[in-house]
Amino acid sequence: MVFILGNNFLETALLKKSLEKFYGIGHQHSSRILAKFSIFPHARVGSLPTRTITALTAELSSMTIENDLRRQLRDNIRRLRDMGSYRGRRHAMGLPARGQRTRSQIATARKLNRVERVG
Repeated sequence: MVFILGNNFLETALLKKSLEKFYGIGHQHSSRILAKFSIFPHARVGSLPTRTITALTAELSSMTIENDLRRQLRDNIRRLRDMGSYRGRRHAMGLPARGQRTRSQIATARKLNRVERVG
């Protein structure tokens, strides 16, 4: 097991997929991180030297990921609601905020806009 930023990863797991398990890091971002450190895209987590793991951990800790990113998104939505903007009101009601139709297909917006609805 390799420990990176509070998460344990199997040594046989691909490093690219392991990076994508962090909230806020997707396919493109993980590829860029691997390219920055000159790591083969199909490298296993267990095959990395400890100095590379340390450098990866330092890089990830400087980024806005996981709880920091979740908090930032929540604060942005709260700011819109407090301002009383159109988007903020739509978020508060759980409706689509970007102009999608509401006559027939509203279920996705109700799922995605699940932020505290008080306000």
